[in-house]
Amino acid sequence: MARRRAVVTGASSGIGAATVRALRARGWEVVGVARRAERLAALAAETGAEAFAADLTQQADVDALAAHLAATGPLHALAHVAGGARGADRVEDGDPDDWTWMFEVNVLATQRVVQALLPQLRATVDDEGGYGDLLFVTSTAAQAAYPGGSGYNAAKAGESMIVGALRLELNGEPLRVTEIAPGLVQTEEFALTRLGDAEAAAAVYADVQDPLTAEDVADVIAYALTAPGHVNLDLVTMRPVAQSAQHLLHRGPLSVREPG
Repeated sequence: MARRRAVVTGASSGIGAATVRALRARGWEVVGVARRAERLAALAAETGAEAFAADLTQQADVDALAAHLAATGPLHALAHVAGGARGADRVEDGDPDDWTWMFEVNVLATQRVVQALLPQLRATVDDEGGYGDLLFVTSTAAQAAYPGGSGYNAAKAGESMIVGALRLELNGEPLRVTEIAPGLVQTEEFALTRLGDAEAAAAVYADVQDPLTAEDVADVIAYALTAPGHVNLDLVTMRPVAQSAQHLLHRGPLSVREPG
């Protein structure tokens, strides 16, 4: 396979950083994008990826990213991992500021990035042939509501609808649109950012045998981007075995149930 270049958003930690590592290990050129320049620089030093600091909720930063990419080489894939959750309140108790933030980082940022980078993906495919990729990490929270999840449910469902509409709008073009929807993934920051308390964040994963890791999700992302060009993974829902559904999480060791 000819050398390919991807942009990975949310690259300063968690699934985004793991995706940068996974693609670099497979020979891709990678531009890691996130707000935190110092963490990006450390990842770049570790992996050989390029770092570009940007806040994707700011149009000026998105425009600067697009200009940089256009000036430095072809673009074959977008892996949009950036997003997040704040709060676990009931609808009646929700903080509108938290909801606004979730819509900005999960929904509006997704539209901004697609609008800015889709022309470059088209130009690369037109020039080189083959295919281009737009891949989005959403969440199982987009698929099923749960108490205390309403703001995040709504934001991730909104992002998922963008992905579905985009796939239909690009029908007939050699551009794959993929959605990866993970369930419980234990990362260093997601639950802490959402709940704002280390003890509460740790309780999310307490006694769960083998929750998903960032590397698990990154492996699936890497496969989706390296699969044969005619193969599109429309939607991949991932969960740990201990989580049978959004509302059904087993805590404690997994064991075979005795018959009868």
